[in-house]
Amino acid sequence: MERRSKDDPIFEALGDTDELNAAVGVAREYCVTSNNGLDEKLMEIQSRLLDIGSAIATPATSDKSNDKKKEHVHFDGENVTILEKWIDEMDEQLPALRNFILPSGGLSASHLHIARAVCRRCERHMIPLKQQDDISDTVAIYMNRLSDFLFVAARFAAKHENRTETVYRKARSKDSASTSTT
Repeated sequence: MERRSKDDPIFEALGDTDELNAAVGVAREYCVTSNNGLDEKLMEIQSRLLDIGSAIATPATSDKSNDKKKEHVHFDGENVTILEKWIDEMDEQLPALRNFILPSGGLSASHLHIARAVCRRCERHMIPLKQQDDISDTVAIYMNRLSDFLFVAARFAAKHENRTETVYRKARSKDSASTSTT
């Protein structure tokens, strides 16, 4: 077994992927409660995150990663296609986004936003692994598309629960704030 330090980028990415899976699991529980139709998709994503963990734990550049191991952890590009299809299906049912929104829209949506933020961190921590060819392009692309899926899923959940998404408001300048109180 190859020894690596606890602060190795492999362990950083593994920990982030595990945390993301847990965040998706919490969001999924809220989605089940609201019966918004995302349960099966989120369960599928959780399984794919375990596959990604296996791919991370088997770095392509490691001497210990033989062809048999690499084939076992191969991450199929069809997974990306499925995510993109789900994004398009949900997006068709949503109003066009005309403003930035804050993470909001009920418990399902808010927890999906948390999962999206964890996913973005996970994706950032995979960049060094991709640059060293330790993970495949497909894994990196999946993580990028997953954060997009989680954003659209959060909006979908808010709409399903008839919850309002909170629109971002720019801070008021001191001049406009002082004149409005006099």
